[in-house]
Amino acid sequence: MRIHVCFIDRVGITQEVLAILGSRNLNLDAVEMVPPNVYIDAPTLSPKMLEDLKDALFRVRGVEAITVVDILPGQRRHLQLDALLAAMTDPVLALDSEGLVLLANPALVALIGREPVGEPVGTLLNDPDLQASLRDNGFRLPMREITLGGEALLLETTPITEAGGLLTLYPPSRIGERLSALHHDHAEGFDALLGDSAPIRTLKGRAQRVATLDAPLLIRGETGTGKELVARASHASSARHGEPFLALNCAALPESLAESELFGYAPGAFTGAQRGGKPGLMELANRGTVFLDEIGEMSPYLQAKLLRFLSDGSFRRVGGDREIKVDVRIISATHRDLEKMVAEGSFREDLFYRLNVLNLHVPPLRERGQDIVLLGRFFMQQACTQIQRPLCRLTGEAQSALLGYRWPGNVRQLQNVIFRAAAVSESCQVELADLDIAATAVAGQPVETVGSLEQAVDGFERDLLLRLYADYPSTRQLASRLGTSHTAIAHRLRKYGIGQQTIRT
Repeated sequence: MRIHVCFIDRVGITQEVLAILGSRNLNLDAVEMVPPNVYIDAPTLSPKMLEDLKDALFRVRGVEAITVVDILPGQRRHLQLDALLAAMTDPVLALDSEGLVLLANPALVALIGREPVGEPVGTLLNDPDLQASLRDNGFRLPMREITLGGEALLLETTPITEAGGLLTLYPPSRIGERLSALHHDHAEGFDALLGDSAPIRTLKGRAQRVATLDAPLLIRGETGTGKELVARASHASSARHGEPFLALNCAALPESLAESELFGYAPGAFTGAQRGGKPGLMELANRGTVFLDEIGEMSPYLQAKLLRFLSDGSFRRVGGDREIKVDVRIISATHRDLEKMVAEGSFREDLFYRLNVLNLHVPPLRERGQDIVLLGRFFMQQACTQIQRPLCRLTGEAQSALLGYRWPGNVRQLQNVIFRAAAVSESCQVELADLDIAATAVAGQPVETVGSLEQAVDGFERDLLLRLYADYPSTRQLASRLGTSHTAIAHRLRKYGIGQQTIRT
């Protein structure tokens, strides 16, 4: 049993309280002192013994209240830290001041297949110079590439006062999400949604209206369009903005883990469970928002449990029999066709209508052509800051390639492309060859018809200028549209013989 004793802050009262506990010969697992409070974890304390203990404690001058609690504050913080580390999909290492591993999260342990606590970081990461470099530079190093477990990773270091540092390893495919998280830290509400195209203005206008309505919200859109960004902005613009925003990717965890992450579990729910149980996201986000990404991937069992929660705001922890009621707004997102899934029987119709009270559609990047160069410049600035290099700029040819590409991976893909370009470019002018979409300049052409790279780029550039010239029939208008000089545009129009006569024919 765990109890909380609240008392007035006077000299000697703590010792008097502890003396009473000691006289009862109680087996104490933990005692946490947070004056004027003491929290006690006593597994052998029975309800009958508690009544006797209360009588004794209330005779101490200054003791004001004694209550039973589910968990001690320190234990709660430990659980939250464990949950945070377990939820991080990127491998993370904590090091002491000598560069020895203090802590590794489950993603790192799974990557190397063992627990590395106590190992020198240079040995672990196969980089003999890394340990000395970290110590000599106060655990501040530019981002570098390493290979671990046969996988190429980007290494980022963060100093922790004088105690050592934190190392985070990012797979290249995750760098767009890392930059997106960095962006969240610097923008509030719908200011985080960059762009001035008609589709994005329509989205912002509708989103600002529905954000203030305290009802379930379903966000739809292709993968990589920024659905979580819209969800965070909706939370930040709602009356719940001062409360937690917690997210769960329904496609990232098996059913059993997803259920315990979402609803928590009771003491003894399964072998290896934390003593005292564990709160889930629904409890931790009370009065706030829970974002369920990829809701279309949720199992039928969890669909039923979520439907019940949406009905009255109550649920039971895994293995528990006590009803828990919380006040949480559900925002969900999907790239799937839920109506089709309902018709096929793979998604509950009643749950669909519960989630789809309010809805938003996030447009794909190919429908936001006006925003592509703006986003590209913004991500370039972020990337250069992230990798600690002078600001790079996109050349006219590079911007033309960005505009002509269809972006199947949407904004996330654009982030990745820009980051890679900033990392590999040897000049502060990012050329077309620095973009890993250079080959897409010939998209739609049979491979056999492609000659040299120069011919392919020229063909792409000519087609792009032909398409845009009808709407921007002057060198200055076209240069403004493509973000380059009118002299460069005039040169290219002459090069490809593009003009009023070309359009008329």
